[in-house]
Amino acid sequence: MRLRYAGTCRICGLDLPAKAEAVHERRTKTVRCLDHSITQVGGNNTDSPTGPTPMPAVDPGAAGASARREYERRRAAREERIRARHPKLGGLILAVSDEPRSTTAWQTGAVGEERLGKGLDALAGETVRLLHDRRIPRTRANIDHLAVTRSGVFVIDAKRYRGRPHLKVDGGVLRPRTERLLVGSRDCSKLVDGVLRQMEVVRTLLPDDVPVHGVLCFLDADWPLLGGTFTTREVQALWPKKLYPQLTREGPVSPDTIAELHASLAGELRPS
Repeated sequence: MRLRYAGTCRICGLDLPAKAEAVHERRTKTVRCLDHSITQVGGNNTDSPTGPTPMPAVDPGAAGASARREYERRRAAREERIRARHPKLGGLILAVSDEPRSTTAWQTGAVGEERLGKGLDALAGETVRLLHDRRIPRTRANIDHLAVTRSGVFVIDAKRYRGRPHLKVDGGVLRPRTERLLVGSRDCSKLVDGVLRQMEVVRTLLPDDVPVHGVLCFLDADWPLLGGTFTTREVQALWPKKLYPQLTREGPVSPDTIAELHASLAGELRPS
């Protein structure tokens, strides 16, 4: 209402001039400013909000954070172990010896996730909302990146494999058709299985009408100049420049729904 006379907000003490917009509380015969949308009256009576409740802030997470922590943990444990066994020569041994591949693999993975995360963050806005490095409940596994967009939710797994990714199809006439993901000569079909499991987890957290897309994003692979991308068992294999346009294309999901889905997924899948 518009005040006929000057008054004072009963909550914060702000002086309200005549003709200012304010809320008049009939029961207590007092006024309050519009900034206080919900107040307690008489211990158990509340007024209705004067505006919509804002969406809570969402922590998108840090890309590659868990892989980076695991690399640092293994590196520190190795250094401590070597210095304990060789008190005098430990520093020299560490300087001239290489870290084991089981340790450097974590650094490689962290760098890949960080690189892709930086590119994804450049697209962030009302129609592209991101989550990085999310823990799958009741497991030690994590999802590298989630993108909530106009065309659905993308489950993105970042990989830094060398060689050319390609699809090998066997059977199909007299034998059952089987598909294998190869990177160079290496069979990497288990990567597809991993993304499919992540997609299933995400589907259980979303309404049935929200599409879920699986992506294996190879950052350092030997992709051809033309073509190269393919889909196997609902999972796309591609590289960042092919991924980004898919995240910004139009679709049926509204910006408000994107914000709601983003907040819901962030609550269910905590930062790793």
